[in-house]
Amino acid sequence: MWEFFLNWNSNIFESLNSLEVNLPNSIFRLIISMLLGMIVGAERKRKGQTAGIRTFALISMGACLAMLLSIYVPQEYMGLKNGDPGRIAAQVITGIGFLGGGAMIQMRGTVKGLTTAAGIWITAIIGMAVGIGMYIISFTATALVLITLITFEQYSKRKKIGQESKVINITVEGILKNIDDYQDVLRENEIHLSTFYVEYDYENQLTELNFVILVHSYTDVLPVLNLISKVTPTRKLTLSNQIDI
Repeated sequence: MWEFFLNWNSNIFESLNSLEVNLPNSIFRLIISMLLGMIVGAERKRKGQTAGIRTFALISMGACLAMLLSIYVPQEYMGLKNGDPGRIAAQVITGIGFLGGGAMIQMRGTVKGLTTAAGIWITAIIGMAVGIGMYIISFTATALVLITLITFEQYSKRKKIGQESKVINITVEGILKNIDDYQDVLRENEIHLSTFYVEYDYENQLTELNFVILVHSYTDVLPVLNLISKVTPTRKLTLSNQIDI
């Protein structure tokens, strides 16, 4: 009985790790690729991205299935030595490029969209690695992806690495002759003023200011906006990304 159990386990192990595509290892690889895709997708969903658990799981499984088909077609119809297992799989990279581009367009081309696009791309590669039976490499790659997305993010927050441009739009009463007081507020809060634009409305005695500022990616600008609003009687104050103006 014990010998039968060992032989059964050995047969299952060999089937799952076989270079040839069969039913047990195909199902096993699809499940593994789905789980690894869900892990990466959960991290992206935690960041509020549109592409989340379901999207990444489908991408990983789709890439895995493409890899299985790439192996299965020459295995069954042309012989393992005569076919090209990489032909179908190569097209996955091209297809994933459209999804990544869509993610960036959805995010208006910002760096956040680029990170999600890169996550989509590497998740597809992980799915392909699972499809070819590289289990340890697939798990290792998934772990490294999480380290990159989570650990490095925390490090960037602590060290305040990375900067981005924002625009503060202010409409104030009266015709301003200088912006020294605003510059002082920005300087005291360690915010760099890249440039500014001024528009005078002499009929209504209003001044519109646009400050293009450079801040650390994780800086909370709202307290600074409150200080700016108190410099001069303010009619309107808005904050936007530079790409939005």
